[in-house]
Amino acid sequence: YNLEVKNFLITEAVRGEGGRLINPSTGKRFMTYYDPARMELAPRDIVARAIDAEIKRYGLDYVHLDISHMPPEFIRHHFPNIHEKLLTVGIDMTTQPIPVVPAQHYTCGGIVIDEHGKTDLPGLYAAGECTESGLHGANRLASNSLLECFVFGEAAADSIAAAWDSLPPPPPIRPWDESRVTDSDEEVVIKQTWTEIRRFMWNYVGIVRTTKRLERAKHRIELLNDEVAEYYQHFRVTPDLIELRNLLQTAELIVRSALHRHESRGLHFTLDYPETLPEAVDTVLVP
Repeated sequence: YNLEVKNFLITEAVRGEGGRLINPSTGKRFMTYYDPARMELAPRDIVARAIDAEIKRYGLDYVHLDISHMPPEFIRHHFPNIHEKLLTVGIDMTTQPIPVVPAQHYTCGGIVIDEHGKTDLPGLYAAGECTESGLHGANRLASNSLLECFVFGEAAADSIAAAWDSLPPPPPIRPWDESRVTDSDEEVVIKQTWTEIRRFMWNYVGIVRTTKRLERAKHRIELLNDEVAEYYQHFRVTPDLIELRNLLQTAELIVRSALHRHESRGLHFTLDYPETLPEAVDTVLVP
């Protein structure tokens, strides 16, 4: 956590190798109040909620992740990149704690695929974070996101290659028509909308959810969908505009899925339904 530079990910392995989560106000390891048996080795959803609770309870901007009790050589050997990066912002993790906050960096859920990477659209394959492969369930398996890309990417390639000779020719693609659009004179709209989505998704669809917050997010998404659709129709397409449309669609799917789930499971925790049902019920959304 650093307001002066772009934040970067501190791998969970720091906790796995002995890192301790400390409340900077009390100086105490707070995981003892949330999961005393596993402490910092608790699943990521429990740790994230614990950090969030401490930040809100004490009015903090961050908590400390401290591994300075380990030998300096051990830290530099196991985390060379993190060590070097932190030095550039004035933090020596061999002697100082690291200020940290929870952050979303992986999407659990996506396009439903089979073991070969096939979707329900003939000829369309998918692999990696954009998919629901069944590998992770309600909580991503640590250090498996890149491996998932390799495994399902290879499976998809093998499946495509096996059926290559029998595939029909692709349909012709019509020329892109930009005759009725102009260059935008309001690029700030894209940046402003992007920032707005980030803020209300964090506030309403973040670590701890409620039905009321989810409904608020749903309403905001509906309004922004109309605004972005109008923008898309009148101005020339740019990578930022396409990414904004994708961002809105992903946000909508997350909110709709969360509203369908009347329980708490894994990374999805709602105060209105804090218990976990005996049997999981999927929230596959069909257009």
